[in-house]
Amino acid sequence: MPSGDHLARLAPPLFVVLWASGFVTARLVAPFADPLTFLAVRFALAAAILAFIAFLVRAPWPSGVSAWRDGLLAGVLLHGAYLGAVFWAVANGLPAGVSALIAGLQPLVTALLVGPFIGEPVSRRRWLGIGIGFLGAALVLAPKLGAIGGIPVIPAAVSFAGTVSITLGTIWQKRTAAAVDLRTNAVAQFIGATVFVLPLAWAFEEGRFEPTVEALAGLAWSVLAMSIGAIALLLVLIRRGAVAGVAALLYLVPPVSALMAYAMFGETLSPIQITGMAVAAAGVAVASRG
Repeated sequence: MPSGDHLARLAPPLFVVLWASGFVTARLVAPFADPLTFLAVRFALAAAILAFIAFLVRAPWPSGVSAWRDGLLAGVLLHGAYLGAVFWAVANGLPAGVSALIAGLQPLVTALLVGPFIGEPVSRRRWLGIGIGFLGAALVLAPKLGAIGGIPVIPAAVSFAGTVSITLGTIWQKRTAAAVDLRTNAVAQFIGATVFVLPLAWAFEEGRFEPTVEALAGLAWSVLAMSIGAIALLLVLIRRGAVAGVAALLYLVPPVSALMAYAMFGETLSPIQITGMAVAAAGVAVASRG
């Protein structure tokens, strides 16, 4: 049985791998499902599974209106608004590489906001690591950015709004969920995300979800590995670590996603992308040290 220290060391790299798989999964299911419809199904299933587990283990539920409010709002910010914005922007013409680069701004946005919102200082070393990590992520995405003609303004703005949303959600979770049960708190989050996304899917989509092998496999992975596994790790990391340091881990997502796309879809990796992976890893190492 791994010790607590070993589990603490395994949590960050496992989180990065699971989080990076979400971009590959989105590409896998895109031909078979409307994005917001897919997210609504994903969030609802995750809420149901986690609620069943919570009842089985008799986990304590949020007590009082304020506790439920905090969990629901965290779900809207961390899941509903963030993923809804990213999926909508990509579906409306924003190249995936640009969307990933915009999402890569989160550590910078986090470092700017943690001081005013929760009084967390950001050291010069962490700022240096955040800057190095952003450079590495940009190098990984540079070949894809060079291949596009123009960037649609409204989808880019929506995608950036999603990045701000997950940043605020991370800060809100750190501020309000220090002592809550993470299992039942996650149920509240996914209920909030479902309530946020479902009306948008009804209003703007046709509800398309083709039960193909790819779509069902992508849904199963999204629910079990992403919505339950990756989010559980993220909540644990937020509780145990500095918010800016946790956010810096996201710089490793574009390199890992690129490797997955290479393995699954045969996307080639250029020398500049390989260099960017090394730079991003170095940035995360600097930002996360200690």
